[in-house]
Amino acid sequence: MDKQREHQNWLIVSLCFFLVAFCITLMMYKIPTIMIQLMELLSVSAATAAWFMSVFTFTGIFLAIPIGFLIKGIGVRKVVIVSGFLAAFASIAGSFAPEVGFACVPLLIVTRGLEGLSFVGIIASIPIMIQMCIIPSRVGTSTGIFMLGGMLGAMGGGVITPTVFTASGFAGLWIAYAAFMALSTIVFMVYVRFPRQEQEGAFPESKAATRSSSVSIYGVFFKPNTLLFFLGFAAFQILLLSVLTYAPTALQQRGMSPAMSGFVSTLPQLISIVTAIAFGAIADAIHRTKPLVIIGMIAMAICAPAALVTDTPVLWAILVAMGLLAMGVPTVVMAAYPKLLADPSKLTVGMGVMMLVQSLGQFLGSLIPSIVLGPDLSNWTVCSIVLFLLGLAATACFVASKFK
Repeated sequence: MDKQREHQNWLIVSLCFFLVAFCITLMMYKIPTIMIQLMELLSVSAATAAWFMSVFTFTGIFLAIPIGFLIKGIGVRKVVIVSGFLAAFASIAGSFAPEVGFACVPLLIVTRGLEGLSFVGIIASIPIMIQMCIIPSRVGTSTGIFMLGGMLGAMGGGVITPTVFTASGFAGLWIAYAAFMALSTIVFMVYVRFPRQEQEGAFPESKAATRSSSVSIYGVFFKPNTLLFFLGFAAFQILLLSVLTYAPTALQQRGMSPAMSGFVSTLPQLISIVTAIAFGAIADAIHRTKPLVIIGMIAMAICAPAALVTDTPVLWAILVAMGLLAMGVPTVVMAAYPKLLADPSKLTVGMGVMMLVQSLGQFLGSLIPSIVLGPDLSNWTVCSIVLFLLGLAATACFVASKFK
């Protein structure tokens, strides 16, 4: 396997991972900064518009684990390619939503669900590819580059979307993002090659592991230690999605423009250009991830709730702190997870489980604030208190979970 790895430049492969992650996450976050405009364009309520975001992650709750088994069956490279082109197709189909009258909401929800399915397929597959294709001394750094793609995609969704929407309208935005996704998938196909084991169709595992997998799988994923890890990561996603989804609305209610609110709310993602890679490199250097996870989770528990209720200039300081300290958490969580499982044969299904946890957290992150904020989206102080308490609970979960 080492010989197969040596012919691939780890940085080029990592940049391909970055590009695919950037484009699928850009597609995910094309809703928040234009949610008010979509409510007017499609004549829908705030509750209905929230589902345009929530369904993206809701899909993953039900399909994340089946995606893990699909990866095991056909291989991670094929899953990424199919997912990329499916997302592009779904976005093109969704571009017709304003033209189909009463069917606009069902069409948009279905196509957003397909985009969400593609997101799960890509985000579940690439961490496995990193373990298979990247030399061990660069796994943390490569994971950081990959996670950076997702973070910058979220930022791009906030900053680029209002501009493209204003310039080309709803259909132009949806088609442009479909083109980005298709192009990134083609680049991935051209530049990412795989070890022989993957070309034969499965993640390598022993026959004994295969026979015992149905017996031991629940013992691996439902251990108290693993559950604490999952709960902490799910809560992190809730806080992150709360900021990315609702901070633009909060800022616009205070008079900020859509484009500016998108930039401000995604400032942590901009800073993550440094943080994601730095956290991965530090984890590689110290051979530990838990201290970095705990530091980042404490920062998220404080900064995410504060971002919803604080005005500038203090808001800038809060978002900078969030970017520097909290946005490295996904990188080190993904780097720690394979070792937490301690069984390589469970990694394919294990990434499906992790995507289930992430999808559930992201779904709740877009749903819980909408309930707490009320129909007029005004109870920001109550919402921030709820998120702060949740952040403290997540920190406790990570402290209690035993991982290196």
